[in-house]
Amino acid sequence: MQAAIQDSNTPPAPVSIGEAFGYWLKLGFISFGGPAGQISMMHQELVERRRWISEHRFLHALNYTMVLPGPEAQQLATYIGWLMHGAWGGIMAGVLFVLPSLFILIGLTWIYLVFGDVPVVAGILYGIKPAVTAIVVFAAYRIGSRALSNNVLRALAVLAFIAIFAFDVPFPYIVLGAAVIGFIGSHFAPEKFRAGGHHGESRKAYGPALIDDDTPIPAHARFSWSRSAGYVVIGLLIWGGVMAMLTASLGWDGTLTQMGWFFTKAALVTFGGAYAVLPYVYQGGVEHYLWLTGAQMIDGLALGETTPGPLIMVVAFVGFVGGWTRELFGPEALALAGAAGAGIATLFTFLPSFLFIMLGGPSVEATRHDVKFTAPLTGITAAVVGVVLNLAAFFAYHVLWPEGFGSTFEWFSALIGLAAFIALFRFKVGIVTVIAASAAVGLAWSLLV
Repeated sequence: MQAAIQDSNTPPAPVSIGEAFGYWLKLGFISFGGPAGQISMMHQELVERRRWISEHRFLHALNYTMVLPGPEAQQLATYIGWLMHGAWGGIMAGVLFVLPSLFILIGLTWIYLVFGDVPVVAGILYGIKPAVTAIVVFAAYRIGSRALSNNVLRALAVLAFIAIFAFDVPFPYIVLGAAVIGFIGSHFAPEKFRAGGHHGESRKAYGPALIDDDTPIPAHARFSWSRSAGYVVIGLLIWGGVMAMLTASLGWDGTLTQMGWFFTKAALVTFGGAYAVLPYVYQGGVEHYLWLTGAQMIDGLALGETTPGPLIMVVAFVGFVGGWTRELFGPEALALAGAAGAGIATLFTFLPSFLFIMLGGPSVEATRHDVKFTAPLTGITAAVVGVVLNLAAFFAYHVLWPEGFGSTFEWFSALIGLAAFIALFRFKVGIVTVIAASAAVGLAWSLLV
Protein backbone atom coordinates (compact mmCIF):
# COMPACT_ATOMS: atom_id res chain seq x y z
CA MET A 1 0.00 0.00 0.00
CA GLN A 2 0.94 3.62 -0.49
CA ALA A 3 0.64 4.14 3.25
CA ALA A 4 3.43 1.66 3.98
CA ILE A 5 6.76 2.87 5.40
CA GLN A 6 8.45 5.26 2.99
CA ASP A 7 11.45 7.58 3.08
CA SER A 8 10.27 10.84 4.66
CA ASN A 9 12.76 12.78 2.52
CA THR A 10 11.49 11.38 -0.79
CA PRO A 11 8.20 12.46 -2.40
CA PRO A 12 5.61 9.68 -2.64
CA ALA A 13 5.09 7.85 -5.90
CA PRO A 14 2.23 9.10 -8.11
CA VAL A 15 -1.17 7.88 -6.96
CA SER A 16 -3.32 5.97 -9.45
CA ILE A 17 -7.04 6.58 -9.73
CA GLY A 18 -7.58 3.00 -8.53
CA GLU A 19 -5.54 3.55 -5.38
CA ALA A 20 -7.42 6.77 -4.70
CA PHE A 21 -10.72 4.91 -5.21
CA GLY A 22 -9.72 2.41 -2.54
CA TYR A 23 -8.91 5.12 -0.02
CA TRP A 24 -12.06 7.19 -0.61
CA LEU A 25 -14.25 4.07 -0.39
CA LYS A 26 -12.61 3.08 2.90
CA LEU A 27 -13.09 6.60 4.25
CA GLY A 28 -16.80 6.45 3.43
CA PHE A 29 -17.20 3.46 5.76
CA ILE A 30 -15.05 4.68 8.68
CA SER A 31 -15.70 8.45 8.70
CA PHE A 32 -17.33 8.65 12.11
CA GLY A 33 -17.01 11.57 14.52
CA GLY A 34 -18.66 14.40 12.62
CA PRO A 35 -16.84 17.05 10.55
CA ALA A 36 -14.00 17.51 13.05
CA GLY A 37 -13.33 13.78 13.24
CA GLN A 38 -13.54 13.32 9.47
CA ILE A 39 -11.20 16.22 8.75
CA SER A 40 -8.79 14.87 11.36
CA MET A 41 -8.88 11.44 9.68
CA MET A 42 -8.07 12.94 6.28
CA HIS A 43 -5.27 15.05 7.70
CA GLN A 44 -3.67 12.11 9.48
CA GLU A 45 -3.89 9.87 6.43
CA LEU A 46 -3.35 12.23 3.49
CA VAL A 47 -0.96 14.79 5.02
CA GLU A 48 0.94 12.91 7.70
CA ARG A 49 1.00 9.32 6.53
CA ARG A 50 0.57 9.07 2.78
CA ARG A 51 1.76 12.64 2.02
CA TRP A 52 -0.55 13.04 -0.96
CA ILE A 53 -0.94 16.74 -0.14
CA SER A 54 1.07 19.17 1.98
CA GLU A 55 -0.12 20.73 5.22
CA HIS A 56 -0.33 24.18 3.65
CA ARG A 57 -2.38 23.07 0.63
CA PHE A 58 -4.64 20.97 2.87
CA LEU A 59 -5.39 23.92 5.18
CA HIS A 60 -5.88 26.28 2.25
CA ALA A 61 -8.51 23.96 0.81
CA LEU A 62 -10.08 23.55 4.25
CA ASN A 63 -10.39 27.31 4.74
CA TYR A 64 -12.35 27.49 1.48
CA THR A 65 -14.72 24.64 2.32
CA MET A 66 -15.32 26.03 5.82
CA VAL A 67 -17.03 29.11 4.40
CA LEU A 68 -19.07 27.30 1.76
CA PRO A 69 -22.66 26.21 2.30
CA GLY A 70 -22.89 22.47 2.80
CA PRO A 71 -20.76 19.76 4.46
CA GLU A 72 -17.15 20.92 4.73
CA ALA A 73 -15.64 17.45 5.23
CA GLN A 74 -17.30 16.05 2.10
CA GLN A 75 -16.34 19.15 0.14
CA LEU A 76 -12.74 18.86 1.37
CA ALA A 77 -12.60 15.27 0.14
CA THR A 78 -14.06 16.40 -3.19
CA TYR A 79 -11.51 19.24 -3.41
CA ILE A 80 -8.52 16.97 -2.76
CA GLY A 81 -9.83 14.34 -5.18
CA TRP A 82 -10.33 17.07 -7.81
CA LEU A 83 -6.86 18.53 -7.23
CA MET A 84 -5.26 15.10 -7.61
CA HIS A 85 -7.21 13.57 -10.48
CA GLY A 86 -9.41 16.25 -12.01
CA ALA A 87 -13.21 16.34 -12.21
CA TRP A 88 -13.66 12.57 -12.13
CA GLY A 89 -11.36 12.33 -9.12
CA GLY A 90 -13.41 14.92 -7.28
CA ILE A 91 -16.72 13.26 -8.16
CA MET A 92 -15.36 9.89 -7.07
CA ALA A 93 -14.12 11.20 -3.71
CA GLY A 94 -17.30 13.13 -2.97
CA VAL A 95 -19.70 10.34 -3.95
CA LEU A 96 -17.83 7.63 -2.03
CA PHE A 97 -17.79 9.88 1.03
CA VAL A 98 -21.60 9.87 1.01
CA LEU A 99 -22.79 6.61 -0.56
CA PRO A 100 -22.07 4.15 2.30
CA SER A 101 -23.84 6.35 4.85
CA LEU A 102 -26.87 6.71 2.54
CA PHE A 103 -27.42 2.95 2.39
CA ILE A 104 -26.74 2.52 6.10
CA LEU A 105 -29.19 5.30 7.00
CA ILE A 106 -31.89 3.87 4.74
CA GLY A 107 -31.60 0.57 6.60
CA LEU A 108 -31.54 2.17 10.06
CA THR A 109 -34.47 4.47 9.30
CA TRP A 110 -36.54 1.50 8.16
CA ILE A 111 -35.74 -0.27 11.45
CA TYR A 112 -36.61 2.90 13.36
CA LEU A 113 -40.01 3.29 11.69
CA VAL A 114 -40.94 -0.38 11.97
CA PHE A 115 -39.61 -1.12 15.46
CA GLY A 116 -39.39 2.36 17.04
CA ASP A 117 -42.18 1.64 19.53
CA VAL A 118 -40.53 -1.53 20.84
CA PRO A 119 -39.56 -0.88 24.51
CA VAL A 120 -35.88 -1.70 23.92
CA VAL A 121 -35.62 0.72 21.01
CA ALA A 122 -37.59 3.38 22.90
CA GLY A 123 -35.24 3.03 25.88
CA ILE A 124 -32.17 3.41 23.67
CA LEU A 125 -33.63 6.54 22.05
CA TYR A 126 -34.51 7.92 25.50
CA GLY A 127 -30.81 7.95 26.34
CA ILE A 128 -29.64 9.18 22.96
CA LYS A 129 -31.90 12.25 22.70
CA PRO A 130 -30.37 14.26 25.57
CA ALA A 131 -26.91 13.28 24.33
CA VAL A 132 -27.77 14.72 20.92
CA THR A 133 -28.87 17.95 22.61
CA ALA A 134 -25.49 18.11 24.36
CA ILE A 135 -23.73 17.44 21.05
CA VAL A 136 -25.54 20.37 19.40
CA VAL A 137 -24.59 22.68 22.30
CA PHE A 138 -21.00 21.50 21.99
CA ALA A 139 -21.13 22.07 18.23
CA ALA A 140 -22.21 25.67 18.83
CA TYR A 141 -19.25 26.07 21.18
CA ARG A 142 -16.86 24.53 18.64
CA ILE A 143 -18.08 26.68 15.77
CA GLY A 144 -18.10 29.76 17.97
CA SER A 145 -14.60 29.21 19.32
CA ARG A 146 -13.16 29.30 15.82
CA ALA A 147 -15.55 31.76 14.16
CA LEU A 148 -16.19 34.42 16.83
CA SER A 149 -12.72 35.93 17.06
CA ASN A 150 -13.88 39.45 18.00
CA ASN A 151 -16.82 41.33 19.52
CA VAL A 152 -18.27 42.32 16.14
CA LEU A 153 -18.71 38.68 15.14
CA ARG A 154 -19.98 37.78 18.60
CA ALA A 155 -22.62 40.52 18.34
CA LEU A 156 -23.62 39.16 14.95
CA ALA A 157 -24.14 35.71 16.49
CA VAL A 158 -26.31 37.20 19.25
CA LEU A 159 -28.41 39.11 16.71
CA ALA A 160 -28.92 35.94 14.67
CA PHE A 161 -30.07 34.04 17.77
CA ILE A 162 -32.55 36.78 18.68
CA ALA A 163 -33.84 36.97 15.10
CA ILE A 164 -34.65 33.27 14.82
CA PHE A 165 -35.61 32.63 18.47
CA ALA A 166 -37.69 35.68 19.27
CA PHE A 167 -38.94 36.76 15.85
CA ASP A 168 -38.89 33.46 13.92
CA VAL A 169 -37.00 35.05 11.01
CA PRO A 170 -36.49 32.46 8.23
CA PHE A 171 -32.95 31.14 7.99
CA PRO A 172 -32.27 32.37 4.40
CA TYR A 173 -32.97 35.97 5.49
CA ILE A 174 -30.51 35.62 8.36
CA VAL A 175 -27.89 34.34 5.91
CA LEU A 176 -28.54 37.23 3.53
CA GLY A 177 -28.40 39.82 6.31
CA ALA A 178 -25.14 38.41 7.69
CA ALA A 179 -23.60 38.41 4.21
CA VAL A 180 -24.53 42.07 3.69
CA ILE A 181 -23.05 42.99 7.08
CA GLY A 182 -19.87 41.10 6.19
CA PHE A 183 -19.60 42.82 2.83
CA ILE A 184 -20.01 46.26 4.40
CA GLY A 185 -17.57 45.30 7.14
CA SER A 186 -14.91 44.32 4.61
CA HIS A 187 -14.78 47.98 3.51
CA PHE A 188 -14.95 49.71 6.90
CA ALA A 189 -13.36 47.18 9.29
CA PRO A 190 -11.70 44.46 7.21
CA GLU A 191 -9.61 43.21 10.15
CA LYS A 192 -12.84 42.14 11.89
CA PHE A 193 -13.94 39.93 9.01
CA ARG A 194 -10.82 38.03 8.04
CA ALA A 195 -11.54 34.33 7.53
CA GLY A 196 -9.35 31.37 8.29
CA GLY A 197 -7.68 32.64 11.41
CA HIS A 198 -8.55 29.43 13.17
CA HIS A 199 -6.59 27.44 10.61
CA GLY A 200 -3.36 29.36 10.74
CA GLU A 201 -0.35 28.24 8.79
CA SER A 202 1.16 25.16 10.36
CA ARG A 203 4.86 24.85 10.98
CA LYS A 204 4.75 21.08 11.05
CA ALA A 205 6.58 19.23 8.29
CA TYR A 206 5.96 15.62 7.33
CA GLY A 207 8.34 15.48 4.40
CA PRO A 208 7.79 16.34 0.73
CA ALA A 209 4.27 15.68 -0.50
CA LEU A 210 2.92 14.66 -3.87
CA ILE A 211 1.09 18.01 -4.01
CA ASP A 212 3.58 20.15 -2.11
CA ASP A 213 3.59 23.83 -1.19
CA ASP A 214 5.44 24.80 -4.35
CA THR A 215 3.94 22.18 -6.69
CA PRO A 216 2.59 24.01 -9.77
CA ILE A 217 -1.15 24.13 -10.20
CA PRO A 218 -2.12 21.25 -12.54
CA ALA A 219 -3.72 22.14 -15.86
CA HIS A 220 -7.17 20.91 -14.84
CA ALA A 221 -7.09 23.17 -11.75
CA ARG A 222 -6.44 26.37 -13.71
CA PHE A 223 -9.38 28.60 -14.47
CA SER A 224 -11.01 28.12 -17.86
CA TRP A 225 -14.19 29.81 -19.03
CA SER A 226 -15.11 26.88 -21.28
CA ARG A 227 -14.51 24.30 -18.56
CA SER A 228 -16.48 26.31 -15.99
CA ALA A 229 -19.35 26.77 -18.44
CA GLY A 230 -19.33 23.03 -19.07
CA TYR A 231 -19.62 22.27 -15.35
CA VAL A 232 -22.52 24.70 -15.00
CA VAL A 233 -24.35 23.19 -17.99
CA ILE A 234 -23.87 19.62 -16.75
CA GLY A 235 -24.98 20.56 -13.23
CA LEU A 236 -28.07 22.35 -14.50
CA LEU A 237 -28.92 19.46 -16.83
CA ILE A 238 -28.76 16.98 -13.94
CA TRP A 239 -30.77 19.22 -11.64
CA GLY A 240 -33.25 20.34 -14.27
CA GLY A 241 -33.63 16.87 -15.76
CA VAL A 242 -34.54 15.24 -12.45
CA MET A 243 -36.83 18.11 -11.47
CA ALA A 244 -38.55 17.95 -14.87
CA MET A 245 -39.13 14.20 -14.52
CA LEU A 246 -40.52 14.60 -11.00
CA THR A 247 -42.78 17.47 -12.04
CA ALA A 248 -44.03 15.61 -15.12
CA SER A 249 -44.84 12.43 -13.21
CA LEU A 250 -45.91 13.78 -9.81
CA GLY A 251 -46.77 17.44 -10.41
CA TRP A 252 -45.08 20.48 -8.88
CA ASP A 253 -46.88 19.92 -5.57
CA GLY A 254 -45.84 16.27 -5.41
CA THR A 255 -43.88 15.30 -2.30
CA LEU A 256 -40.72 14.24 -4.14
CA THR A 257 -40.81 17.35 -6.34
CA GLN A 258 -41.12 19.58 -3.30
CA MET A 259 -38.30 17.67 -1.63
CA GLY A 260 -36.07 18.32 -4.62
CA TRP A 261 -36.84 22.03 -4.51
CA PHE A 262 -36.55 22.32 -0.74
CA PHE A 263 -33.22 20.50 -0.44
CA THR A 264 -31.81 22.51 -3.33
CA LYS A 265 -32.50 25.67 -1.33
CA ALA A 266 -31.11 24.03 1.80
CA ALA A 267 -27.86 23.23 0.00
CA LEU A 268 -27.46 26.83 -1.14
CA VAL A 269 -28.19 28.69 2.11
CA THR A 270 -26.84 26.44 4.87
CA PHE A 271 -23.46 27.96 5.59
CA GLY A 272 -21.49 26.70 8.56
CA GLY A 273 -21.60 22.93 8.14
CA ALA A 274 -24.03 20.20 9.07
CA TYR A 275 -25.40 21.78 12.24
CA ALA A 276 -26.32 24.88 10.26
CA VAL A 277 -28.59 22.89 7.94
CA LEU A 278 -30.65 21.49 10.81
CA PRO A 279 -32.59 24.66 11.72
CA TYR A 280 -33.55 25.16 8.09
CA VAL A 281 -34.53 21.52 7.64
CA TYR A 282 -36.54 21.74 10.85
CA GLN A 283 -38.38 24.86 9.66
CA GLY A 284 -39.19 23.23 6.34
CA GLY A 285 -39.55 19.52 7.07
CA VAL A 286 -41.30 19.78 10.45
CA GLU A 287 -43.20 23.08 10.42
CA HIS A 288 -43.96 23.77 6.76
CA TYR A 289 -44.21 20.47 4.89
CA LEU A 290 -45.05 18.27 7.94
CA TRP A 291 -42.92 15.41 6.62
CA LEU A 292 -41.95 14.44 10.18
CA THR A 293 -42.40 15.54 13.79
CA GLY A 294 -39.98 17.43 15.99
CA ALA A 295 -39.35 14.29 18.05
CA GLN A 296 -38.55 12.33 14.89
CA MET A 297 -36.12 15.10 13.86
CA ILE A 298 -34.17 14.57 17.08
CA ASP A 299 -34.18 10.80 16.51
CA GLY A 300 -32.90 11.34 12.97
CA LEU A 301 -30.01 13.43 14.22
CA ALA A 302 -29.20 10.65 16.69
CA LEU A 303 -29.05 8.12 13.86
CA GLY A 304 -26.95 10.50 11.78
CA GLU A 305 -24.46 10.89 14.63
CA THR A 306 -23.99 7.12 14.91
CA THR A 307 -23.35 6.40 11.23
CA PRO A 308 -20.31 7.17 9.07
CA GLY A 309 -20.35 10.00 6.58
CA PRO A 310 -21.30 13.67 6.90
CA LEU A 311 -23.84 14.57 9.57
CA ILE A 312 -25.81 16.45 6.93
CA MET A 313 -26.93 12.97 5.85
CA VAL A 314 -29.75 13.53 8.33
CA VAL A 315 -31.53 14.89 5.22
CA ALA A 316 -31.75 11.28 4.01
CA PHE A 317 -33.61 10.43 7.21
CA VAL A 318 -35.98 13.36 6.65
CA GLY A 319 -36.57 12.28 3.06
CA PHE A 320 -37.15 8.65 4.03
CA VAL A 321 -39.63 9.50 6.80
CA GLY A 322 -41.38 12.00 4.52
CA GLY A 323 -41.76 9.47 1.72
CA TRP A 324 -42.90 6.79 4.17
CA THR A 325 -45.49 8.90 6.01
CA ARG A 326 -46.96 10.25 2.77
CA GLU A 327 -47.26 6.68 1.39
CA LEU A 328 -46.05 7.91 -2.00
CA PHE A 329 -46.46 4.54 -3.72
CA GLY A 330 -49.28 3.16 -1.60
CA PRO A 331 -49.39 1.52 1.85
CA GLU A 332 -47.75 -1.66 0.57
CA ALA A 333 -44.60 0.05 -0.73
CA LEU A 334 -43.58 2.20 2.22
CA ALA A 335 -39.92 1.15 2.13
CA LEU A 336 -39.66 2.02 -1.58
CA ALA A 337 -41.27 5.41 -0.96
CA GLY A 338 -38.85 6.05 1.90
CA ALA A 339 -35.84 5.06 -0.20
CA ALA A 340 -37.01 7.36 -3.00
CA GLY A 341 -37.34 10.26 -0.56
CA ALA A 342 -33.90 9.58 0.90
CA GLY A 343 -32.35 9.42 -2.57
CA ILE A 344 -33.94 12.67 -3.74
CA ALA A 345 -32.93 14.48 -0.54
CA THR A 346 -29.34 13.29 -0.88
CA LEU A 347 -29.02 14.11 -4.59
CA PHE A 348 -30.30 17.67 -4.32
CA THR A 349 -28.40 18.38 -1.10
CA PHE A 350 -25.00 17.34 -2.44
CA LEU A 351 -25.17 18.30 -6.13
CA PRO A 352 -24.33 21.99 -5.46
CA SER A 353 -21.29 20.97 -3.38
CA PHE A 354 -19.63 19.42 -6.42
CA LEU A 355 -20.27 22.58 -8.44
CA PHE A 356 -18.82 24.77 -5.68
CA ILE A 357 -15.56 22.82 -5.83
CA MET A 358 -15.30 22.55 -9.62
CA LEU A 359 -16.16 26.22 -10.17
CA GLY A 360 -14.44 27.81 -7.18
CA GLY A 361 -11.41 25.56 -6.88
CA PRO A 362 -9.34 27.26 -9.62
CA SER A 363 -9.82 30.67 -8.02
CA VAL A 364 -8.93 29.28 -4.61
CA GLU A 365 -5.74 27.80 -5.99
CA ALA A 366 -4.82 31.08 -7.68
CA THR A 367 -5.66 33.52 -4.86
CA ARG A 368 -4.84 33.75 -1.18
CA HIS A 369 -7.14 35.19 1.51
CA ASP A 370 -8.81 38.09 -0.29
CA VAL A 371 -10.88 39.67 2.49
CA LYS A 372 -13.43 41.13 0.05
CA PHE A 373 -14.24 37.56 -0.99
CA THR A 374 -14.22 35.97 2.46
CA ALA A 375 -15.83 38.71 4.60
CA PRO A 376 -19.49 37.96 3.68
CA LEU A 377 -18.85 34.28 4.34
CA THR A 378 -17.19 35.10 7.67
CA GLY A 379 -20.27 37.08 8.67
CA ILE A 380 -22.52 34.18 7.74
CA THR A 381 -20.44 31.73 9.75
CA ALA A 382 -20.74 33.99 12.81
CA ALA A 383 -24.52 34.18 12.41
CA VAL A 384 -24.68 30.40 12.17
CA VAL A 385 -23.44 30.15 15.77
CA GLY A 386 -26.56 31.93 16.98
CA VAL A 387 -28.76 29.77 14.79
CA VAL A 388 -27.23 26.56 16.13
CA LEU A 389 -27.76 27.78 19.72
CA ASN A 390 -31.42 28.25 18.84
CA LEU A 391 -31.50 24.68 17.57
CA ALA A 392 -30.01 23.49 20.87
CA ALA A 393 -32.76 25.33 22.75
CA PHE A 394 -35.39 23.68 20.55
CA PHE A 395 -33.96 20.22 21.17
CA ALA A 396 -33.66 20.82 24.93
CA TYR A 397 -37.30 21.87 25.11
CA HIS A 398 -38.56 18.76 23.34
CA VAL A 399 -36.30 16.42 25.32
CA LEU A 400 -36.79 17.87 28.80
CA TRP A 401 -40.48 18.79 28.45
CA PRO A 402 -41.75 16.29 25.84
CA GLU A 403 -45.39 17.24 26.45
CA GLY A 404 -44.77 20.98 26.83
CA PHE A 405 -43.81 23.18 29.76
CA GLY A 406 -46.91 22.08 31.66
CA SER A 407 -45.68 18.47 31.68
CA THR A 408 -43.23 16.75 34.04
CA PHE A 409 -39.59 17.79 33.76
CA GLU A 410 -37.45 14.89 32.57
CA TRP A 411 -34.74 15.19 35.22
CA PHE A 412 -32.99 11.95 34.26
CA SER A 413 -32.73 13.13 30.65
CA ALA A 414 -31.21 16.36 31.97
CA LEU A 415 -28.59 14.34 33.89
CA ILE A 416 -27.72 12.32 30.77
CA GLY A 417 -27.40 15.50 28.72
CA LEU A 418 -25.21 17.20 31.36
CA ALA A 419 -22.96 14.14 31.62
CA ALA A 420 -22.70 13.94 27.83
CA PHE A 421 -21.68 17.60 27.56
CA ILE A 422 -19.04 17.21 30.29
CA ALA A 423 -17.67 14.13 28.52
CA LEU A 424 -17.42 16.04 25.23
CA PHE A 425 -16.13 19.33 26.60
CA ARG A 426 -13.96 18.35 29.55
CA PHE A 427 -12.75 14.86 28.70
CA LYS A 428 -12.78 15.07 24.87
CA VAL A 429 -14.68 11.79 24.55
CA GLY A 430 -15.68 10.89 20.98
CA ILE A 431 -19.24 11.50 19.80
CA VAL A 432 -19.91 7.85 18.97
CA THR A 433 -18.69 6.77 22.43
CA VAL A 434 -20.89 9.38 24.12
CA ILE A 435 -23.96 8.27 22.17
CA ALA A 436 -23.27 4.57 22.83
CA ALA A 437 -22.88 5.18 26.57
CA SER A 438 -26.01 7.35 26.68
CA ALA A 439 -27.98 4.71 24.79
CA ALA A 440 -26.88 2.06 27.32
CA VAL A 441 -27.86 4.28 30.25
CA GLY A 442 -31.23 5.07 28.67
CA LEU A 443 -31.93 1.40 28.04
CA ALA A 444 -31.01 0.45 31.62
CA TRP A 445 -33.20 3.23 33.02
CA SER A 446 -36.17 2.19 30.88
CA LEU A 447 -35.88 -1.37 32.17
CA LEU A 448 -35.77 -0.23 35.79
CA VAL A 449 -38.69 2.19 35.81
